[in-house]
Amino acid sequence: MRLAPADALSMAELAALFSAGYEGYFVPVHVDEAAMRFMVESWDIDLSRSRVAAGVGVCNLGVRGNRGWIGGLAVVPGARRRGVGRALLEAVLEVAPPSVALEVLEQNEPALRLYEQLGFEAVRLLEVWSLQEAPYVEARSVEPAPLGSSGVPWQRADESLPPGCERVEVDGGAMVFRGGSVFQLRADDEDAAVALLSRGTALSFVNVPEGDVASRALRALGGSLDLRQIEMLRRQA
Repeated sequence: MRLAPADALSMAELAALFSAGYEGYFVPVHVDEAAMRFMVESWDIDLSRSRVAAGVGVCNLGVRGNRGWIGGLAVVPGARRRGVGRALLEAVLEVAPPSVALEVLEQNEPALRLYEQLGFEAVRLLEVWSLQEAPYVEARSVEPAPLGSSGVPWQRADESLPPGCERVEVDGGAMVFRGGSVFQLRADDEDAAVALLSRGTALSFVNVPEGDVASRALRALGGSLDLRQIEMLRRQA
């Protein structure tokens, strides 16, 4: 099996391979060239340390100092169960920082077993929520700035915030979002979280730790718990 650095492909080729690798997945995934460029730039994907397998698979690696993150391991349907995913991940781990995180859907048992075999351990459950309707509660619009919270999943960390974000505050909390996507929320209690999330529009909130005040608020607002993922971490000595 011939593996190569992902920067051997154009952004359009990488997007096409990534999308093909998620065909038939539990959740439909399709990215175009623009979306792939956004992922690479916002999530600090290091294409020179990411790997592709001759048109059949890709494993993206995000790098921030001594921390890494698997930003997608995808293999096309016809090449699955043949060791391609393992080979890609092993190759990426050889050049990854000492600490590498990833998320896997809780129902994806084959991937979960692979990650465990390669030294990843479950850390916590992350939830994906959607809110179709919400009232509008007045909140203060302030200068956009990340919340600086620790332990935030990779895609919502301060370094991942895209341009054009807004920040609103209420007594006891603050939220950073763009359009219908919530990236960060900090609240002292459920009431503050409910007020922040009540923007009068549909919202989505990805990778909220199970039991977080935002989860309780979204449930109180009638939100839908769409998916749960297991966050995993691998540490090398």
